[in-house]
Amino acid sequence: MSAVLSSHVSSARSALVTGASSGIGWETARLLAGHGVTVIVHARTAQEGEDAVERLVAAGASRDRLHLVAADFTRLVEVAVLAGTVAAAFPALDLLVNNAAIMAPERCTLSEDGNEVSLQVNFLAAHLLARLLREPLAAAGDARIVNVSSSLHRTASMNWSDPNRARRYSRVAAYAQSQLALTMATRDMAPEGSGITAVSVNPGLCDTALLPLYGRVGAPPADGAAAVVKLCLPDFRLTHGEYYDGGDIARSAQVVHEERSLRRLTRLADQLVTPA
Repeated sequence: MSAVLSSHVSSARSALVTGASSGIGWETARLLAGHGVTVIVHARTAQEGEDAVERLVAAGASRDRLHLVAADFTRLVEVAVLAGTVAAAFPALDLLVNNAAIMAPERCTLSEDGNEVSLQVNFLAAHLLARLLREPLAAAGDARIVNVSSSLHRTASMNWSDPNRARRYSRVAAYAQSQLALTMATRDMAPEGSGITAVSVNPGLCDTALLPLYGRVGAPPADGAAAVVKLCLPDFRLTHGEYYDGGDIARSAQVVHEERSLRRLTRLADQLVTPA
C-alpha cells in the first residue's frame, strides 16, 4: 500500500507533498526540489508515482532527493500506513503539504470507511496525516503544515448532522464543505507548543482536474504551486492558523474562527477516522 523508492535520507529539508502525481501537487514537488528540498512524492498508486518521479527527474530534479510513497486516500488504512512509512524514514519532517483533492462525484459516494469520498480525500486524510506525523514534524523544529484549500470554502457550511450530505446531496456543496473543513481544522493540526506552524492557502483557479467544478478557464498549475511553495520557504514569515491567498492573509469564512465549531469539527474528524 505504501512504498519508498530509496532508504537514503538527505540532510536537506524534507517535505511530504500529497497528490503530487499531477497538477499543483506535481508542480509543488518540482519547485520544492528546485530549492534543494528532499521531496516525498505521494501518489494514489505506485505506477502513477513512478511516472511522476520520472517526469520530475526529466524536469531537472535530483533523483536521490525524491522518495515515492503510494496510498489511496479513499482507504484510511492506507493513509495510516503511509504515515508510518514516512515517520520511519524521516524522523524529522520539515514540511507537510496537504494538496491531495478530488471533485465530489455526481452522486453521493461513500468510501470503504463510510465517509463521503471528497470529505475523506480532501480533509480527513489530511487530518489523520497531521495527527500521525506530529512527532516527526515537531522533531524538525519550525516545521510547517500547508493545506491547499479553495476560495469556495467561503460559500460552504458544515452539515453537522449529515456530514456525508446523503439526504440532500450536491457535489458542489460536498466539495466546498471538504474545503471548509480543511481550512477550519488548520490551526488545530499544530497544537500550541508543538513548534509547528499550520496555514491554509488558496492557490487560485488553475487548470487542474478540479477545474470543471468551477466552469471557467484556469491559470497554469505552476502558478498555483508558486503560491503554495512561497509559504513553504523558511524565510517567509507565517501567521499560524491563517488563510492565505497568494502571499497575503485573506478573508476566510467566519466559522473558521469560531472556537466552538472548531472543537466540534475536531471531535467529528477524530470520530470519522477512528476504526469502528
